Amino acid sequence: MALCTGYMGKSYDIDLSTGEIKILDISQHVDLYLGGKGVGTRLLYDNTPPGMDPYDDRMPLIFSTGPLTGTSAPQSNRFVVTTKSPLTGAVANSTCGGDFARQLKRAGVDVVMVRGKAKAPVYIEITDEGGASIKDATRLWGKGAVETQELLPKGFGKAVIGPAGENRVRFACIVSQERVAGRTGCGAVMGAKNLKAIIADGKMKIVAEDKDAFEELRKSMVKYLKSHPMTGKILPDLGTANIVNTAAGRNILPVNNFQRGTDHRAPRISGEALAAKHLKRRVGCVNCPIVCGRGIDLHGKRTKGPEYETLSIMGSNLGNFNLPDIFEWNYLCDDLGMDTISTGGVLGFATELTERGMLKSNLSFDSHEAVAGLLHDIAHRNGLGDDLAEGVKRMSEKYGGHDFAIHVKGLELPGYDPRGCYGQGLEYATTNRGGCHVQGATMFLEATGPISIDPLSVKSKAGLVILQQNLSAAICSSVFCMFSSYAMLPRQVFGLDPQGMSYKAVTQVLLNSGPILELVLKAKAPLSMLWFEKFLTYVMGKKVSLGDYTELGERVFNLERIYNIREGFTSRDDTLPPRILNESTFKGVSGGVPLHEMLPKYYRIRGWDKYGIPRDQTLDRLGITT
Repeated sequence: MALCTGYMGKSYDIDLSTGEIKILDISQHVDLYLGGKGVGTRLLYDNTPPGMDPYDDRMPLIFSTGPLTGTSAPQSNRFVVTTKSPLTGAVANSTCGGDFARQLKRAGVDVVMVRGKAKAPVYIEITDEGGASIKDATRLWGKGAVETQELLPKGFGKAVIGPAGENRVRFACIVSQERVAGRTGCGAVMGAKNLKAIIADGKMKIVAEDKDAFEELRKSMVKYLKSHPMTGKILPDLGTANIVNTAAGRNILPVNNFQRGTDHRAPRISGEALAAKHLKRRVGCVNCPIVCGRGIDLHGKRTKGPEYETLSIMGSNLGNFNLPDIFEWNYLCDDLGMDTISTGGVLGFATELTERGMLKSNLSFDSHEAVAGLLHDIAHRNGLGDDLAEGVKRMSEKYGGHDFAIHVKGLELPGYDPRGCYGQGLEYATTNRGGCHVQGATMFLEATGPISIDPLSVKSKAGLVILQQNLSAAICSSVFCMFSSYAMLPRQVFGLDPQGMSYKAVTQVLLNSGPILELVLKAKAPLSMLWFEKFLTYVMGKKVSLGDYTELGERVFNLERIYNIREGFTSRDDTLPPRILNESTFKGVSGGVPLHEMLPKYYRIRGWDKYGIPRDQTLDRLGITT
């Protein structure tokens, strides 16, 4: 079946054990799953038997783009990595910017599925003229992500691992330039295959089916994003670090392994402090007008500054409020190839174990001299680092501390304490890859954005979470940056006075929108209302409505759910850490997140049974085959 515009028409299935390189046919999947996470999840499901170990040589590691990758659509030049997580045992996927996605499409390739294990370290090279080839990477093995990219051929887009991936640290990441596919341990699966890097280069281009309409929309969207308060002012000025002071003010900033939700020292690690004292330049991804990255100087060299997640989980969560420390640790994690969220999570847990006398270490919430050395130990699995490389869940099984082991399904929580945003708690509990903030980001509507839909209420939260999760899955299948969704809130909302009648009216309407949300989720809107589906329509040359787009997200989310169920997950795994469920950080509030009040309604709206299993009619409606 011929692919429409937006697809290059070639994908690879590469077996590192045999050296065989075959053409992979994805044409039967794109109508239902589009690309990115959608196609990646479908390929993972179809190419693995139940119960396969993530480190099994046969386990596929899938790099996928979307139909807009390689175009000039703003915020679209990203790729998705999909596999089974060695950290959680659930579906693993992570999106990444950098230069690899665009160059892969320019090389004429949509998807690369890698299986097998090479006998010695290798990298894969893909070009538009030479196709795909497997090359020796012995000289690169053991080197950090920064040096590895410098030693590989110039001009190529690159996706590489550091020592953490080589040593199968369960939360190892994949790096492209200074951007990271961070969560769920995809880098460890890559290392288990003796695959150090995959690089691509080419000159092929995508020409939109409706070039004039595409260009007009592109110009208008760039103008809109630059004029929007969030994407045109807050993110460019402060980056994601703008959230620090807001999170502390809302009592959702993790402090000392989620023991508290705020600290008077929070402004020391805020976006405002970073901008005033350390910011040297703004850094952005290809074709992104937002330019939210932070360029700083470290040891005399210009490098990437930390995002909010790193500032919170490797800052306040460790009791550390010294920006230079976080700069150093952020750089080390990226170069070693480790997810900063899981790294900070396991360090916070180990620190509390230490302070409770359950673990012998030099870690302390009041002193942080041991951290930098321990990061190297984790990446190389030396001493205590070998235990920490296993993640919080496995650490708690060995040392105890289940009640304060902060993870969901084995994935460490990011920097938003859900005791101050109940919808986010429901999102953590139900998101397929575990404790994750970018598969929905409900906290933006509850606590960190311009409006607050009563964060300590359960009303309408089930519908809001589902809407967010569906939209996120569609965005990650397109493949767009999640920050593009921030501009969906009208700019007028950002100017509302929290004490004014208009603000209160807006939040009350949203808080009581449950019945309307259920209708919206069941309906299939025939109009193209957002830029996501409009860009797809103009590039591919076939109508994509908002209903098509949200249904795509629902389909992908349900397929992930079915995969997890196949791998042994049940409704018992849709939960939160005991500390988050039972301990309050708010005066006058007893207990934590009332998950039990939201979960049954969530299942019902999803079209799942009381055990959290998608009903046959739901799968039939979405066209999901198993």
